[in-house]
Amino acid sequence: MTRKTNHTACIHEGQIQDQQFGGAISPIYLATSYPFMDVEEKRYPRYFNTPNQQVIAKKLAALENAEAALPFSSGMAAISTSLFAFLESGDHVVFQNEIYGGSHHLVQEEFSKYGIAYSFTKGMEISDFESEIRENTKVIYMETPSNPLLNITDVRGVAKLAKEKGLISMIDNTFASPINQTPLDLGVNLVIHSATKYLGGHSDISAGAVAGNKELVDRVMYKGRNFGGNLSDFMCFLLERSMKTLALRIEKHNENAQFIAEKLTEIALVKKVYYPGLKSHNKHELAREQMYGFGGMLSFDLADDIDAKSFQHKLKMIKSSMSLAGIESTIIQPSLTSHALLSYEERMKLGISDNLLRLSVGLENKEDILDDLIQAFEK
Repeated sequence: MTRKTNHTACIHEGQIQDQQFGGAISPIYLATSYPFMDVEEKRYPRYFNTPNQQVIAKKLAALENAEAALPFSSGMAAISTSLFAFLESGDHVVFQNEIYGGSHHLVQEEFSKYGIAYSFTKGMEISDFESEIRENTKVIYMETPSNPLLNITDVRGVAKLAKEKGLISMIDNTFASPINQTPLDLGVNLVIHSATKYLGGHSDISAGAVAGNKELVDRVMYKGRNFGGNLSDFMCFLLERSMKTLALRIEKHNENAQFIAEKLTEIALVKKVYYPGLKSHNKHELAREQMYGFGGMLSFDLADDIDAKSFQHKLKMIKSSMSLAGIESTIIQPSLTSHALLSYEERMKLGISDNLLRLSVGLENKEDILDDLIQAFEK
């Protein structure tokens, strides 16, 4: 897909005009107490309607082509609140088999306590989703590109299936960001982000976000008021600052990751590279159809005789880090981090070996990133 990236919306959408001093950025409103009498809207941080919270909501809604959006205190707060807004005891939900480890853990640890049934697809084709639908299914949940193998789901196809069956479709759009993918345009009902990642982009913010049509987002908001996962106004201020450069950052992430992915395929000590921008990726054409860019995330399998921990210790610039999507390049071993809570058998079914490394390609000079990888291989 091609898209005219909206740098202008990143910078200006939702911004609060400083009427008192004419400052160039939104003022921070740290109040937790607002008027109650004779006001149309009663503001309160937990109600998701403080001035700085509304800045993020308007900016993300513009970027995702949504009617409404909400900022949350973390990606997991956004995910859990969205799911519980549409699921109750006796309901069933279909999950894509390859999703973020935290989401997987939430489902396995919590859903049975609330009487919510669930199933994971056996693959990522539309037929895999359809075969898991039951009479009491209410939600279909997907993630693409997926974490950590960068698999691609047919967003339009799954969204169409959900609509035909009268189900709510949700997608974790964290890896793509709204610059590289706008799932609502493909028919999805709700888009979810860990804003800690690309929306924040500087490894200094914990946040989440949800976007969709107003009716559905309102349901998430009302559930969120009970769960209390709102984002503070100061963190909203920092997130707004970060989102102003989102389009610019994503373009560079895309460029660097494509370069590194192609170079890694030429290294003999790398068994396989997972990146949708590679023509060798089994869903490359589908990614081209539904994405505007291929993102800054990639994974690769080291040769069997290389110790993954030792390899990471030999890197000089690329940091070993639990998170991703910052301006700096980071690397992790999913078997020990994001998917450590899964059993060995569960991980192997998903293709997550102990020698799989996930690389978040940063904004450094791409040759410097490559040089660091090469010197580690040489050692």
